[in-house]
Amino acid sequence: MRIAVFVFVITFIVSGCGKRAIDYRVDTPTAGHIKIAVDESLKPLMEAEIDAFEGLYKDAHIDAIYTSEDEAIQLVLKDTARIAIVTRKIRKEEQSVLDTQRLVPNQVSIAKDGLALIVHKNNPDSLFSLDELKAILEGKTTDWKQLNPKGKSAKIEVVFDHPNSGIIRHLRDSLGDFGNLPANCFGVNTNEAVVDYVSKKENAIGLIGVSWISDNDDSTANQFLGQIKVAGVKRGEGEYYEPYQAYIAQKVYPLSREIFMVSRETKARLGSGFVAFVASEKGQRVVLKLGLVPMTMPIRIVEVKREPIH
Repeated sequence: MRIAVFVFVITFIVSGCGKRAIDYRVDTPTAGHIKIAVDESLKPLMEAEIDAFEGLYKDAHIDAIYTSEDEAIQLVLKDTARIAIVTRKIRKEEQSVLDTQRLVPNQVSIAKDGLALIVHKNNPDSLFSLDELKAILEGKTTDWKQLNPKGKSAKIEVVFDHPNSGIIRHLRDSLGDFGNLPANCFGVNTNEAVVDYVSKKENAIGLIGVSWISDNDDSTANQFLGQIKVAGVKRGEGEYYEPYQAYIAQKVYPLSREIFMVSRETKARLGSGFVAFVASEKGQRVVLKLGLVPMTMPIRIVEVKREPIH
């Protein structure tokens, strides 16, 4: 009998230590455990939002799957994830899948960000028009000397995260379809790998989500900015702009995009609570802090004298 009591006491003490056990039966707007799927280019934003939400609601546990845009939506259609965080609304054929499940998704716009073009820090060419970018993605422009006759000849390489990523899809929407990507344009799986590749290759152009480099207080963002150079982009005969928060807000940066949370939930559960939080003032302040543009709260833009980019 003494042994049984001793074992019970020890078991109780050990199980009571460490993190609080997750009760998988609980599912309220502020408590429970869910999975969400996130376009990998939006990872810094969602990591910050999850940290803020879980810090406020101790019984909420959100596991994020970082993947390509198309895969994120597929995970929601399959009910593997409750929410997809992507840069487009679902398509008709995707909605038809939800129709068979009698679900109408809740699609909430939470922020605006942009695609950032990055080059090696020693590359003298860091200005691109949309036409020049499209010619590169079509395979018509393959050498840096075609962009700058005074520069040196070197093969252009373009790197991005995933072939099915929101980055490539957004470029097709913005530039017009450019067909199959040539062999010198390829994915390297993550935005971090894109920065690493460009930092080592003077002939490379990288395509990343701007939240990877927009938070001035983030050590990773500052480390990345020390390794690469952010390019200016222009539309037509206009001015060149870099993907700063103010230029995205003023709609003058040519490669800005909208971020959506697509939820399959139809009741007030943890996924709905997380969406409501991100769209609330607290969640929008996280967006603002990361250097992106909030969708549900006003921002103040201070006008300063702007030096032209040459």
